[in-house]
Amino acid sequence: MEYTLIVARMAPEDTERVSGVWAESDATELPRLAGVRQRRLFRFNGLYFQLIGAEAGMAGRIEGLRGHPLFQDVNRKLKPFIEAYDPLTWRSPRDAMAEEFYAWNA
Repeated sequence: MEYTLIVARMAPEDTERVSGVWAESDATELPRLAGVRQRRLFRFNGLYFQLIGAEAGMAGRIEGLRGHPLFQDVNRKLKPFIEAYDPLTWRSPRDAMAEEFYAWNA
């Protein structure tokens, strides 16, 4: 399994709305199309973290799904609550993905 961490900004009071949007989206075929197997959401001091466990190559599939109606729907619903970590440099979902630099498994 491949893991991806997405970092953005979110007001703490929006956690229920954001988790509701994701629950609705995860009940559709979108996770399967993207190869997503797990999603976990975290918040910390105004930051939003989305940890995704997926089949290899998920980042590339996400780019290919940007025009899909389900992808556009979830992004439209999240827009009032999630802000890019650095709006001046954000161009695509890949710009919000943290870079893994160490991993360890028992």
